[in-house]
Amino acid sequence: MRVAVLTGGTSAERDVALASGLQITAALRSLGHTVHVVDLATGYVPAEHEAALLPAGVGREPPPLERLKALERGMLSAGLGEVPAVRDAEVVFIALHGGQGEDGTVQAVLDVIGVPYTGSGHLASALAMDKDLAKRVVRDNGIAVPDWLMGPATADAVRRSVGFPCVVKPSKQGSSVGLTLVKREAELAAAVALAERFDDEVMIERFVGGTELTVGILGDEALPVIEIRPQHEMFDYECKYQPGMSEEICPAPIEAALATRTQDAARHAHRALKLGGYSRVDFRVGEGGVPVFLEANTAPGMTAASLIPKAARAAGMGFPAFAESVCRLALARRGTKP
Repeated sequence: MRVAVLTGGTSAERDVALASGLQITAALRSLGHTVHVVDLATGYVPAEHEAALLPAGVGREPPPLERLKALERGMLSAGLGEVPAVRDAEVVFIALHGGQGEDGTVQAVLDVIGVPYTGSGHLASALAMDKDLAKRVVRDNGIAVPDWLMGPATADAVRRSVGFPCVVKPSKQGSSVGLTLVKREAELAAAVALAERFDDEVMIERFVGGTELTVGILGDEALPVIEIRPQHEMFDYECKYQPGMSEEICPAPIEAALATRTQDAARHAHRALKLGGYSRVDFRVGEGGVPVFLEANTAPGMTAASLIPKAARAAGMGFPAFAESVCRLALARRGTKP
């Protein structure tokens, strides 16, 4: 296959996207595919320059907003069709997280160009990225969700609607960027201000204690359940991307009945949101053993250490084969033979 790996971008998850993109590139090349790297912010990346994209790996915090703002001036999403590596690709592997790469913008551009791409379509991507809308759809389809309200909200409204502790986060971000666990009313304003740095809409959600689980979906199949045990109280950015900051156990050491319920809920959410190709659906399980939906990720992390590749390995599929399967699902959706 001729594959263009579209990565980078200018969201707060740029470094995570680059890590995913470089791992995908190496994996697909190991299977003999022709792969070119395109940074959504800067354009085509020659093979000899790929290693310089992320020399120090993913840091403890997202890239500075000032650096991302500077990159936005070179954003080329509208001109993707002019990039030969994209125009001539049989499939585009979207290795982007957050921003235009996950909110449906890039997907819509690729639809216009007519190049098959991995993951969900533009409408489903936009829906899943908006945590408020996604929760409404999932709740209306009979899946448990935590109570929530959207900012601005007074401390009194938060106390009455969701209570403390609560989770404050940007409505349209991933990788736990801008997320805060708020235990006391006095912490609310600072948490909202942090979330507003990354999005103009802020979600305030009831904190669900208990076990954190995640389920990867590949095609129509649910992969083995993963249990996440972060060093912090929340699975935040540092715990996700710094070695030793979380324990991720797959298959999760939970009762078979709970694993089945969680996989069923993940498949149901994937279908309700009209997602395609692959996704990862996150849950918390508190009292009563009911999986409570947190969010769905249409472009989940794809480094070798990321969650969905770990689940694929537990199902007997190595990382290169998993990346190739994602590409083939994209081609099948368009009725194209690889």
